Amino acid sequence: QVQLVESGGGLVQPGGSLRLSCAASGFTFSRFAMNWYRQAPGKERELVATITPTGDITSYAGSLKGRFTISRNNARNMGYLQMNSLTPEDTAVYYCNARATILIRYDYWGQGTQVTVSS
Repeated sequence: QVQLVESGGGLVQPGGSLRLSCAASGFTFSRFAMNWYRQAPGKERELVATITPTGDITSYAGSLKGRFTISRNNARNMGYLQMNSLTPEDTAVYYCNARATILIRYDYWGQGTQVTVSS
């Protein structure tokens, strides 16, 4: 059965760092692009970062580039989001997403992990 399980969220002080992990199972992770999204209270879900299936290309929401780094380890079926210099505005539920079009579109989501930036 397909699963994406995020971990690594929590409470961190402004200026701190967190590393989110996403464990994939039940599908061929290496054929899927991976995305991190986030949703803050009262706001729409927004795309944070994307990485291609082979990991050779990454992209970020404009305001996050330089602070966040997306990566993956296909041998371990793992994805990551390193977040540095966190601010209260980064407080949100962070979701891992795997997406591919192989004859049909596949779109898998994790359950989310809460990140709270507060002093």
